[in-house]
Amino acid sequence: MFRILGVLAGFLILGILGSILGFLLGGFIDRFRTPGSGRMNAFSAARRQSVFLETVFTLMGKLAKVDGRVSETEIAHVEQFMRKLGMTHDHRLKAIALFKRGASPMFDIKPKVAEFMTVCGYSGNLRQMLLVYLIIMGMSDGRLNASEVQLLKEIAGYLGYSRTSFDRLLDMVLNQTHFAGGQATSANALEDAYKALGVSERSSDREIKHAYRKLMSQYHPDKLMGQGLPEEMISVATEQAKEVQAAYDLIKKHREQSRATA
Repeated sequence: MFRILGVLAGFLILGILGSILGFLLGGFIDRFRTPGSGRMNAFSAARRQSVFLETVFTLMGKLAKVDGRVSETEIAHVEQFMRKLGMTHDHRLKAIALFKRGASPMFDIKPKVAEFMTVCGYSGNLRQMLLVYLIIMGMSDGRLNASEVQLLKEIAGYLGYSRTSFDRLLDMVLNQTHFAGGQATSANALEDAYKALGVSERSSDREIKHAYRKLMSQYHPDKLMGQGLPEEMISVATEQAKEVQAAYDLIKKHREQSRATA
């Protein structure tokens, strides 16, 4: 945007030479705009990535402990998560410390979520990805218990989600996990596929395609990294995108077959 303004202002003041100078100056300003207005400078990117990681591991600890004890399955999930991120030894130690801090009975999540909202809350995609990671963490033992769901709802409220919008996201993510690895893993695969996209059997083809494209955009690696998601965490978003793709392909195939036999 500043490039265009620079070109116009420069041309009006100094002609062709001014437009060139305005283009260069505008490009410089564009690269160093403030957080939330567009492209990030290096400091902003590092800050957002750091806060995102700190929030994820701290809240994972809180979620693991909310039912009274941290299970071996939950510990294994966190360790697998750190391996997937390719963390160095020092970073693993820091992540474990954050997890233990969140698991402390006296830990208050409000200041941490408030910091996240200040630094990363401008992006709906980052807020959603935080919840997605936490939902997957809660599901590491195969189910979400009542205390885990209640904590997730509390966190979602601090992130600006209404109860209805969170319930919808939760239902979508839970059903997306039924397509882990890009393959249907449930006997009710078609029903799960509609829920995974947040649509129903009554939805039109256009509505389904719109929902599919919206989800794929939300999980798009370049977009998420551009908004501050740490590069190491892209793999989880990529897995979610594969699950969305598998759900959409199943719906599309079923509808094509139904038309062919009608």
